[in-house]
Amino acid sequence: QVQLAESGGGLVQPGGSLRLSCAASGNIFNIYNMGWYRQAPGKQRELVARITSGGNINYADSVKGRFTISRDNAKNTVYLQMNSLEPDDTGVYLCTADQGVGIVSRYWGQGTQVTVSS
Repeated sequence: QVQLAESGGGLVQPGGSLRLSCAASGNIFNIYNMGWYRQAPGKQRELVARITSGGNINYADSVKGRFTISRDNAKNTVYLQMNSLEPDDTGVYLCTADQGVGIVSRYWGQGTQVTVSS
């Protein structure tokens, strides 16, 4: 089992910044992809950004140029730097970790609330 612990959410004004962190613990061998999803009220859960163990990165179109995902493999931690935040970025941000090759297990964190409002 892999446990994921997110931190860094909060309330920020439009145009502000936040940095989310997600630390993996437990059976952390063979974790490849890590990423961030968000769940907004009344909307489907969507992928925000994903990073592979090799450093390949994907972003949702809505966050390109504003958000940056990074990863510290030594600390088993993934980060999401969010700049120029907009009200539509509001939601619960959930960290994910994919473990295994062939048969992959996906683990989810509990989520951290991000609210962008004036």
